Amino acid sequence: MTTAPAMTETETELRRDLAAVFRAMARLGMTEQIAGHNSMMLPEEATDGEPMFLINPRGLHFSEVRASDLLLCKLDGTVVRGGGELRRVAFHIHARVHLMHPGARCVLHTHPQYLTALSLIEGGRMAFAHQNDMALAERIAYDDEFGGIALTDEEGDRIAEKLGDRTILVMANHGVTVVGPTIHDAFDELYMAEQTCKYQMTARATGLPLRKLNEQFRMHHRGAWSDYFDARLHLDSWRRRLDREEPDYAQ
Repeated sequence: MTTAPAMTETETELRRDLAAVFRAMARLGMTEQIAGHNSMMLPEEATDGEPMFLINPRGLHFSEVRASDLLLCKLDGTVVRGGGELRRVAFHIHARVHLMHPGARCVLHTHPQYLTALSLIEGGRMAFAHQNDMALAERIAYDDEFGGIALTDEEGDRIAEKLGDRTILVMANHGVTVVGPTIHDAFDELYMAEQTCKYQMTARATGLPLRKLNEQFRMHHRGAWSDYFDARLHLDSWRRRLDREEPDYAQ
C-alpha cells in the first residue's frame, strides 16, 4: 500500500454520499448478495493531483457499507486507503470506465430486478412509452454481447466502449451500469431507469400493447441528469432518512 493523501472534507462528504447510496440501494432491492459495486472519482485537488476513486471493498452487503469502509484506489488498482480487498471484477469495470470516460465521475454497477430482466430478453429495449422515457430514451446504450465475467482490462474496455456517450448501459445477460458527473446524478438516473423499466415490464405482462408516446416529446439531452431532475434533493432526502434510522452509514 502506498502513502495516501491527507483526508479532506471533500473526500469525507463524498464517502458519506456514496455510503448513503449503498444503503438506499439495499432498501430498494438493488442488490445481489454481496455483489455489485459503486465508485466515485475524487477531485484531483483532494488527491495531490493523482486520479483516485472510492469503491466498496469485497465482502460487504450494501446494507452495511459505511463511509469509512470505502477503499481509495488508484486507476491501476493500488489501494491507498482502506483495509479491505478491491474486488477484481469491480476494478476491471470501474477503473476502465473512469479512465475512458473522464466525465463519468460516478459509476454504479448493479443487478436491479427490472433492468436485469430487460437484459435477459432477446433484443430487449425500453419502449418510448412512459413520461420518464422522454428523458431516458436518448441516454441508454445496449450491450447485446455478453463478454463473460469482467476479469481483464480488455473486457472492461469493451464495456466502456459500449457505453459510448450514453449514461446507462443495459448489459446483456448481466445487469446495468449507470454513470454521472456526481453521485446524486448517477443514483437518481439509476432509480428513474429501474422504476420506468418496472412500469413497462408490469404493463407488458398484461399482454396488451403499450401506449406509445409521440416522438415530439423525445428529449435529446446528454448532459447532467440533474439539469432537469432534483437529483441532489433526492439523495439529500435519503440522507435525512438514514440520519434518523441508520446513522452509522456516515461513520
